[in-house]
Amino acid sequence: MSRAPHPGVTLGGRNEPHHAEAEPDLFGFWIFLMSDAVLFALLFATYGVMLHGTAGGPGPHDLYELRPTLIETGLLLASSFTWGMGAIALKYGDGRRVLLGWMSATLLLGLAFLAMEAHDFAGMFARGATPDRSGFLSAFFALVPLHGLHVLAGCLWIGVMTVQTLTIGLDDRTKTNLLRLGLFLHFLDIVWIAIFSIVYLQGLAP
Repeated sequence: MSRAPHPGVTLGGRNEPHHAEAEPDLFGFWIFLMSDAVLFALLFATYGVMLHGTAGGPGPHDLYELRPTLIETGLLLASSFTWGMGAIALKYGDGRRVLLGWMSATLLLGLAFLAMEAHDFAGMFARGATPDRSGFLSAFFALVPLHGLHVLAGCLWIGVMTVQTLTIGLDDRTKTNLLRLGLFLHFLDIVWIAIFSIVYLQGLAP
């Protein structure tokens, strides 16, 4: 007996009725993600303009540390992998236990990322690098913590979907919600790669 894939995961066979039912919801969610991308683009542009507006205060070379940022990048990329494994488990009907295991791993990686980022921000505050210190810091704290808030929202969403999976089961609506959550998490990974490249690597360049 063949296993029906859930909408959006197109490895192997397709379940056309489920795909057709999911299309309006997924299209609307893509519009949301694109509007969020515009917001981040504006904040990247603001950061680029204000990069040298330190007002005599600390700048990127004084504040950024590459090692913890690399670890944070690894945590987010690992969370993308674990979520992908969960999506494959969902597609091939490996059971709720396997799916929830991968979801839990993704949640733990996201929380670890948030803990490290909060530690970084606390260290910056301890050195007097607060948003009101300069235009550069205002732009930084408008951009990077906003991504962190999105990651926090993703972690909360994983918790909600865990409860929904346990109580309702893996019906079509739950599967579509999981797909939308996956799109959201992968979008956050892309935004973080941009932050890592434009903010941290560029800021630490000679």
